[in-house]
Parts: sequence; structure tokens; C-alpha cells
Amino acid sequence: MPMSDAIVKVDIASARLPLKEPISDAKVLTGRQRPMTEVAFLFTTITTRDGHEGLGISYSKRAGGPAQFAHAVEVAPRLIGQDPSDIGKIWTSLVWAGASVGRSGAATQAIAAFDIALWDLKARRAGLPLAKLIGAERDAVATYNTSGGFLHTPIEQIRDNADRSLAAGIGGIKIKVGQPDWREDLRRVELIREHLGDTPLMVDANQQWDRAQANRMCRALDGMNLVWIEEPLDAYDAVGHAELAQRFDTPIASGEMLASIGEHLALIEHRSVDFIQPDAPRVGGITQFLKLLTIAEQRHLSLAPHFAMEIHVHLAATYPHTTWVEHFDWLEPLFNERLETRDGCLVVPDRPGLGLSLSDQARAWTVATTTVTG
Repeated sequence: MPMSDAIVKVDIASARLPLKEPISDAKVLTGRQRPMTEVAFLFTTITTRDGHEGLGISYSKRAGGPAQFAHAVEVAPRLIGQDPSDIGKIWTSLVWAGASVGRSGAATQAIAAFDIALWDLKARRAGLPLAKLIGAERDAVATYNTSGGFLHTPIEQIRDNADRSLAAGIGGIKIKVGQPDWREDLRRVELIREHLGDTPLMVDANQQWDRAQANRMCRALDGMNLVWIEEPLDAYDAVGHAELAQRFDTPIASGEMLASIGEHLALIEHRSVDFIQPDAPRVGGITQFLKLLTIAEQRHLSLAPHFAMEIHVHLAATYPHTTWVEHFDWLEPLFNERLETRDGCLVVPDRPGLGLSLSDQARAWTVATTTVTG
């Protein structure tokens, strides 16, 4: 029997991606958050004795990047000497290494970078794209654009952004709602719906409304042929979301802010959503994401992973029910490769693993590094 491989080196880096302009959604207009000016990334590279490598990615918007980096550095020695194929076992060992800080939030988001690196390594070693390694249902997934429809963006620019996205092969458009004046929300949605015709359109309230406001807005939006209404309520209000999902025809979507399988279970068990929106880096990596997909599939939920399309294009391609992947071009400077959009879909890359390598620009934006060896 051949000897198993072993992890001999772990490289960890923290990088800060500056945004071209400050980003505002409903949480900014209500004073809960400041405009977002950068995204913090955690990159890990795992190297084995036999020379195999895998790239892992996690991130944090606004606060949290230094915490993720610090936790990753602290638990990384647990990886040394382990068989990289034992991904589930490694995930558990890393969680127990930081058991006192819990199984969600910054701790498991740091672990996610290692978990994703191990899946990337496994697929690269097999010479397969990650989707093919897991078991793909399709070679391309429907995609929609978010980055052109934020609340700070004038309506004329949203129209232009939408036209450019559709011309580039993206299949749907999402715009933000949650203005202080609800009538302005409806005006903007009506204008974009008229401009797009039958093109798939989604709206995202970013947890802006209370239950009474959400009822009024969902009722007003119910006849606009939307693919979904996203986060109309606080992300943890499973009961309130369930009432909206049962009362209105327009599908309800949520889940992006939840940081574990357990937190998603409340949405699933209460039948709170039609579209579940997990984020692999936020829930602890690909290992946890796939477990959540199994539960979602049994409930016949549709899937729309949040952010990080470079990871989620592979995972969504393995899901048998309806799926959309969120298209953000923000991350493109970080990688040497680009995803292809065609006929309204993101094409699953045919390169091994995630099909990604860090660019010189990503290294230039790096603010801290650590290497752990045996």
C-alpha cells in the first residue's frame, strides 16, 4: 500500500483589496455601518511532501480581517504532518484547536481558507476542476450582477451598468432597496423593471425593514415579476421570513450573513426561504458548504451563493436544483485568471482545482504574512 502524503508547509497572507469607490447599501443609509472602502482577504497555500499545492481564500468586509489572520496563524501548526486527503478530519481538528471561540464567525472563517485550500489541492492532484471532482450537474451556472446596483448609484448609471452586464453575457440584474423613503425604492425598481423588460431582476433590502415595513414592501413588489426579494428582515428572523415566504408569491432569499450550518438550519426548518444563500468562506469552507447543500436539496430549495463567484461557480455547478451565482468583478485583480460569462451563465473553468493563482497585484496588497513548517 503506498504511503500517504503529508502537509509540510502552510503559507498565510492577509491582503486588503481597495474598492474603486465607497459602497453603500441600506445598512449605511441607516447609520449601522460606514460605506465600504475595502475588502480584507485571507489567503493560504498548503504544500505537501510530494510537492502538491492548494490555494485557499477567505475574506471579511469592513472589520474582521486581522482577527481571521491571527486565528489562522494560531491554529495552522495543527495542519503540519496531516494527510491532505483527510479534509473532514482536518476541519474537525482545527475547530477543536479553537473550541473556546466557537464554531462560527471569525474562527471558522479563518479555518475556511485552509479547508478551501485542501479541496483545491485535492482537485489539482486529480487533474480535475473542483466541480468535476465533487460531481458536476452542469458546465455553466446562471449568473446575475450585483455590483452595478447599489443605493448610492444614480438610476441612470444603474441602467447603463445593467446594459453593460447583459452585453457581457450576464443573465440577470440585482439592485439594492432600503431607501429611507420607501416610495423612492418603488420608483427605482419600477424604472429598472421597465428598462429591462423580461430580464431576470432581483432586489436586496440588506435587512433594512421591520416586519410591518417588509409586509408593505413585499406586497408592493409582488407584481413586478422579481426572481426574489433578498433579506427583507434581520438575517436571524427565521419566523418573520417564513411569514413573508408563505404570504407572497415572490420568492424570498436569505442566508448570506449566517456563519454556520446551524444558523442556516433555522431558515430551512421554518421554511423561511425559497432561495438559500450560503457563503462558503463564511460557513467554514467547502466541507461545511457541501453538507448544507445536502440538507437544502432534500427541501427542494433553490440556491444562490453569496459573493466569491470564483469559488461558488464550482459549488453551484454540483447542485441539482435551480441555482444562480452572484457576479462581482471586484476580485478580478487578485487572480491571474478570469471567469467566462456566456449566454447568461458563468462557465465552470476547465483548469484543475479552483483554477486560480494569485496575481502580482494581490501580493502588492498583502499586509502580513506567516509561514508554518514542521
